[in-house]
Amino acid sequence: MAERYEYPPTEFDPKPRRDRVPGKRRRYFFLLLALAAFVAIFDHITKKFIVHHLPAGRVHTVIPGILNISHVLNTGAAFSFLADTASPDLVLKGLIFFSVAAVLIVGVMLLRACDTLSPTSIALALILGGAVGNLYDRIVYHYVIDFIAVHLGPYHWPDFNFADSAIVIGACLLVYEIFRPQPEEEKASV
Repeated sequence: MAERYEYPPTEFDPKPRRDRVPGKRRRYFFLLLALAAFVAIFDHITKKFIVHHLPAGRVHTVIPGILNISHVLNTGAAFSFLADTASPDLVLKGLIFFSVAAVLIVGVMLLRACDTLSPTSIALALILGGAVGNLYDRIVYHYVIDFIAVHLGPYHWPDFNFADSAIVIGACLLVYEIFRPQPEEEKASV
């Protein structure tokens, strides 16, 4: 086997390339994939529970004026956007296409970020699991089952599900990573 030549750092590439040890690059991949699978499976279990215990359109009050468990069939995108369109088949196909693209993109990003266990890699795993959970509903049922209804006085947040919660938590972790202050050693190497 021929040895691989490593080029020395140049003025444009001040940091030497790190050696890629087989297996080390994807050290946390299966752990993060397990987190994504947990989100998708738990989302599916909670939706099945709602389907079997609460008829569609019904609401069960958990905390009066604050939290209800509902059974909503969301044929649109987030917050029921595009739910009342004139061409529901076109919207469904577009949402499935967008969801598949999102799952693939986030999956590749997770694969690239899985060498460390960081807020970014955890966020990507949460987003991947949530996207898979909602994609499953769109493909199998042609709608997404939402069941958590939050009210604060006269204000009502659109109904959502466990997958939506994981996606939002993942997005918040990504925003946190973007805006958090960098440690001094990271600033010096940039």
